[in-house]
Amino acid sequence: MKEQITAAEFRRMVISASAAIDNNKQKLNELNVFPVPDGDTGTNMSLTARAAATALSPVSPETVGEAANIAASALLRGARGNSGVILSLLFRGFAKSCAGAEALDANSFGRALSSGVEAAYRAVMKPAEGTILTVSRKAAEKAVELSESISDIEEIFAEAISAAKVALDETMELNPVLKKAGVVDAGGAGWVLVLEAMLSSLQGNDVTLSSGEEISGAPAASFAEIDEEITFAYCTEFIVNISREGKKLDVAKLRAYLESIGDCVVVVDDDDIIKVHVHTNEPDKALCRALTYGELTNIKIDNMRYQHNEKVVSGTSSAKSEPEKPAIAPAEKKYGFAVVGAGEGILSVFRDLGADTLIEGGQTMNPSTDDILAAVNATPSEIVFVLPNNKNIIMAAQQTALLTEKQVVVLETKTVPQGISAMLAFNPDGETEENVTAMMEAAGNVSTGSITYAARDSEFDGYSIKEGEYLALSEGKLSASGKDLSEVAEKLISDMGIADRGFVTVFYGEGVNADDAAVVENICKENAKDAEVMLLDGGQPVYYYLISAE
Repeated sequence: MKEQITAAEFRRMVISASAAIDNNKQKLNELNVFPVPDGDTGTNMSLTARAAATALSPVSPETVGEAANIAASALLRGARGNSGVILSLLFRGFAKSCAGAEALDANSFGRALSSGVEAAYRAVMKPAEGTILTVSRKAAEKAVELSESISDIEEIFAEAISAAKVALDETMELNPVLKKAGVVDAGGAGWVLVLEAMLSSLQGNDVTLSSGEEISGAPAASFAEIDEEITFAYCTEFIVNISREGKKLDVAKLRAYLESIGDCVVVVDDDDIIKVHVHTNEPDKALCRALTYGELTNIKIDNMRYQHNEKVVSGTSSAKSEPEKPAIAPAEKKYGFAVVGAGEGILSVFRDLGADTLIEGGQTMNPSTDDILAAVNATPSEIVFVLPNNKNIIMAAQQTALLTEKQVVVLETKTVPQGISAMLAFNPDGETEENVTAMMEAAGNVSTGSITYAARDSEFDGYSIKEGEYLALSEGKLSASGKDLSEVAEKLISDMGIADRGFVTVFYGEGVNADDAAVVENICKENAKDAEVMLLDGGQPVYYYLISAE
């Protein structure tokens, strides 16, 4: 019987959860409905969870609140794909609930799970049941229910997992697409793995990577070589629990004040809290000013001069490293663009349209929130439009708004053609909202088709799909599969309904020869006789062809 979770135990639990996801990522990938070789759920959840394990591995948090905060922060920055972002939100809400807690008892554990679910639901504009959201909610509800009468966390954990498994089986009934494919939700299955691994670790059976690899942090820096003077001695960190009292707080004023008394200022406003980091010689003034915004928790003040001298003498580095101040390009103009894409030809198109920073990614390689954040910070503008150009990258892009001083506007472009059309509709002299409306309207007028290959055998909605066959998707929905490119392309073009469109563009990918590309180009010309048809070398991986019609 175990009545509490300590900081050391929680640290091991998160590392075990990461290992469990990594060990089973391919099984999770195979639960995806379409056998498309994309940035699958297992891969995204594994890379996201690895960020938390890497952050926790070299440290020894003193409280559960501190350990949960480290994990949540790393997950937020490392989140990839929708499943990774939701995973990060589950832990983020969990961390908020146990902020400042030395350990978790049954009641606080149940509340923390429930808080995580609430955070995930709030962040999703249209929460869909039959997903990881449902599975996590059912588990949390069971934990909260039992925690009112049971003090044994192991028993509560086990019952919560049982509830999660029942909910996972029911995802097929709640989600018609899953029912057609005969599979459960991959994200939900991933959350069950997380819970199972965490319980196993709590019971003394840590999960390790099946590859034998060890999760570790970055190599220790050589502090003996650092001889520059430390201008501001005290690294000051704390969280403000906001007390709004019916008025809107100007967090920018707090940031400006902190910059006047120190450097390396990071201030993140996240609805209910303000996370603050500053190097200063006057930590008392920083704390006093922050008190005008609400109550303070998680206060940590380190003397960096003392730490520096200790490290030079001992030749070792502290388990905790201070976060680096992000490199933020000064605003040289009002608007800028950070764009996700893959393939030199496609990236060149975005450059020509005015993209300031490019993030290489898309299918099979969903960039993390941190990857997108770096591009946003490097964009020399006051307002940064982010074009994810992939539905599985939108949520990761949206998280960057919490992590940067720049104003971020995420345009929910789901394909490369939508992104191109959106940029063509941009007016540099227009107001932000006007541009958002115009660009999204332009993106919505684009029909998108794609031809890739089947990554595995699959049965779906009457199609018997064989590994290696051509696989065609119209607006993300299965259109055709087969060994004959012409037949598959004909069916795709027909489903796209391009006959009355004025412009059709065919991007052909890496490894596609000119003769095959001409076949698809001619099919487009035959079906849209009055349209201007362009054939461009996109160079994109994974997708042989991306076709847009507008």
